[in-house]
Amino acid sequence: MNLSTENILLIGSILLLLSIIASKTTGRLGVPSLIIFLFIGMLAGSEGLGGIAFDEPKVAQWLGIIALNFILFSGGLETKMESVRPVLWQGVLLSSIGVLMTTLFLGLLISGIFDFTLTEGLLIGAIVSSTDAAAVFSILRSKGIGLKGNLRPLLEFESGSNDPMAYFLTIGLTALLVNPDTSFVSLVPLFLQQMIIGAVGGFLMGRAMVWILNRSNLDYEGLYPVLTLALIFFTYGATAYFDGNGFLAVYVAAIILGNKNFIHKKSIIRFYDGQAWMMQIVMFLSLGLLVFPSQMAPFIGTGLVIAIMLMVVARPLAVFLCLAFFKINFRERILVSWVGLRGAVPIIFATFPLLAGVEKSQMIFNIVFFIVLTSILLQGTTIPLVAKWLYLFKQEKFRKRYPLELEMSENFKNEIFEVEVKFDAAAIGKQILELKLPRSALIVLINREEKYITPRGSTILEKGDKLLVMSDNKKDLEVVEQIIHTLNDNPNE
Repeated sequence: MNLSTENILLIGSILLLLSIIASKTTGRLGVPSLIIFLFIGMLAGSEGLGGIAFDEPKVAQWLGIIALNFILFSGGLETKMESVRPVLWQGVLLSSIGVLMTTLFLGLLISGIFDFTLTEGLLIGAIVSSTDAAAVFSILRSKGIGLKGNLRPLLEFESGSNDPMAYFLTIGLTALLVNPDTSFVSLVPLFLQQMIIGAVGGFLMGRAMVWILNRSNLDYEGLYPVLTLALIFFTYGATAYFDGNGFLAVYVAAIILGNKNFIHKKSIIRFYDGQAWMMQIVMFLSLGLLVFPSQMAPFIGTGLVIAIMLMVVARPLAVFLCLAFFKINFRERILVSWVGLRGAVPIIFATFPLLAGVEKSQMIFNIVFFIVLTSILLQGTTIPLVAKWLYLFKQEKFRKRYPLELEMSENFKNEIFEVEVKFDAAAIGKQILELKLPRSALIVLINREEKYITPRGSTILEKGDKLLVMSDNKKDLEVVEQIIHTLNDNPNE
């Protein structure tokens, strides 16, 4: 097939549709959707049913860098500092020292067991050292997995912030293999430079984004996501131009922006959530197309052993050492160790030594690919089960959001939720005035059999009513649900 523009768009749309349909079906079986995207890419590749010849690691790397910017920005936008603040230092340690320790422990094991030099072993360790933001976000959020305490914000913050460290170590160790005269010590000032410039650049750009978005006064609402996109790429490009870590800058800027009030905030967050999902699919599909299963087969044994060493030795050691001085119990540390999901990012990082011409780079790429498959299949499918075994699983209370979007003014923190009056609720037949709801909670609309009623104090609630409740206090919303959903205590009624 000739790769014309029409054919590329046709093939791309078919792959996207297949990925979305497959993820919907397999999600019910507990299989992470990310692995489906990879398998569809492999099936469509030159050695699969599709027969699409795609041997372009440079293109895959470029797509991966673009995609990672979207994923980190979307994750940062939805990161609330009020939930991250209690676990800030744990997350910072895991995303920096933890990544370094994982690299060191795994590198030593690889060089001691297999036919790799210490630097080559450390390179493999660095490539797979970070937990993947796309994998962690999608699995924890799409499955609605509830975890006790502050475990979920810790895991999400770590996964979103540890890619810069892994990126630096991958680039640095690749340079050491290409230029043997370079020493490990020379990487220290480069590390400090990249992280400081990345953090400062991200902070400044985050503040600048808030100012620009709120004062741009564009004529068309649809231009605001485009303006934000330009600012994202400017943040990454400008930071990299000054030898800083662009990924860190984008993530920090997104966190600052997401925790401020800015115009069209909800629509922009929703837009980038959709873009992040699309980028995840594109990234996994392209990496699936890039791999040749026949070349990966000879390294399955090696990849499996390294994956097990990563999951049960290197990652747990790093987690336990980093969290040794914090009030986190043994069971929680075990779970943090297990939720060390690897995704597309390690495969993208594996293209750097491949393009640099590092000896054994093709072998490293195939090993890393198999480690990612093992991690998503084994760890990604067992997170709820392991959390239940450790008594850390919490059944999340599903509260449906009403599809009414309101752009609030600055410092307006109210949210609207939908609460259904169930068939056995005590609130049935009572006037709203009798419910004695919290003063800060207000029923603003009632959906009764798809007809909308403006509530008054004298309005009598009926079975099946869907109440739109607005409040600035989440605890008040829980009180409202308790008042409405409490079963009638009189067994004779």
